[in-house]
Amino acid sequence: MRPTTRLLWLSLGALLVTGLMLPVSTGNGTFLALPWAVLGLVILFDLLSSFRLRPQFEISGPLQLFCNETGRYELAFRRSLPTDFRLRFDWPEGLTGPREHQDPDAERVLSFEVRATSRGSWTFSDIWMCWPSRLGLFEFVPKARMPQPIAVMPDIRPVLNGEIDLQVRTSLMGQKNTFNEGEGSEFHQLRDYVPGESLRRIDWKRSARQRRMLSKETRAERNHSVIIALDNGYLMREEILGLPKIDHAINAALATAWAAAAGGDQVGLYTYDSRPRVWLPPSPGRQAFPKMRRTLADLAYESRESNHTLALATLKGQLKRRSLVIVFSDFVDTTTAELMVEQVGHLAREHLVIFIALRDPETEALVSNPVISIEEAAASVAAADFVRERRIVFERLNRLGVMCLDVEPDKLTPRLVSTYLDLKAREVA
Repeated sequence: MRPTTRLLWLSLGALLVTGLMLPVSTGNGTFLALPWAVLGLVILFDLLSSFRLRPQFEISGPLQLFCNETGRYELAFRRSLPTDFRLRFDWPEGLTGPREHQDPDAERVLSFEVRATSRGSWTFSDIWMCWPSRLGLFEFVPKARMPQPIAVMPDIRPVLNGEIDLQVRTSLMGQKNTFNEGEGSEFHQLRDYVPGESLRRIDWKRSARQRRMLSKETRAERNHSVIIALDNGYLMREEILGLPKIDHAINAALATAWAAAAGGDQVGLYTYDSRPRVWLPPSPGRQAFPKMRRTLADLAYESRESNHTLALATLKGQLKRRSLVIVFSDFVDTTTAELMVEQVGHLAREHLVIFIALRDPETEALVSNPVISIEEAAASVAAADFVRERRIVFERLNRLGVMCLDVEPDKLTPRLVSTYLDLKAREVA
């Protein structure tokens, strides 16, 4: 409970009346105390008429949210709410919502929305229930704790809604599969030779035994190794579109891992910052995906600088066969990217490498937006230099045989999955 501005003004008025009564009081203390006695009676009446027990409530809502997902929660109170009742929240680090919430039409149920911003297990912090007294002299502010735990997980909605499965089946088993028939490296079946076909398809030994011309049909080889390599250094903590870069990367990595699982490939996981951290060897995707999801859900947000030399050299030593390595990382300029480019180039000599960096739409906007002040001109020049140096790094990687994706976060998952499926259909991955 705390006094309001109205009570302070009434106290100031009582003090003013007391000052005006001093010349005529002739030393009568009882007369001078009269304004304060009246104020005391008003305060007592206000408190007695406004007294009520602390409101009891129950909370309901989802126990699990995906990163950047918004959930709706309800507080159901056991008794009718006081007039002008409102809530004030103190949110934990991984959740955001309204700082203050009020619904004049609510009688017993208040609903509000919460957005998940960071992976982890979070609990609603303290909540303050605020309402004024009958005369508005006091504000009651009891504190309560909402014991609702919320687990914030990587966003796998493209997996759950079947979008990835449909894309994989369309690419590898539909029209593209027919188009690439016979271009793979895995034997499928024998059939009669059709005049006009390439002579390289003829199986001469079996044709001699059968005394008729037979052609070999092949299909896209399965059981490739796909390695997800995540840079978890401090640069990946920068927020873009409301989420850290590492969370955007994790969401895209899990979607790609599921696509690889549906395509019959083996999936592995590698994370690093100042040193190598997690290594999950390639295994069949359907078995690897749940473990990968749990591992990435528990991946901490690091503040260390990434050591690309140690990390990528260690990864290269772990790989025993040619693999598709998908590297999620970031850099500031050509100088800081020097060692990273060198190590990614070494990795690309033996493996197929896709390098992914996230483009910041706000930086792009600084370059393209019109300039109307000196400050905006300076920011635009700095942003243009940053974009130019990023382009130089990507050009160097391309010359080393690395496939680069520089995309905005909201376009990353479909672009990466499409790139993987295209490589697989063309028997490159």
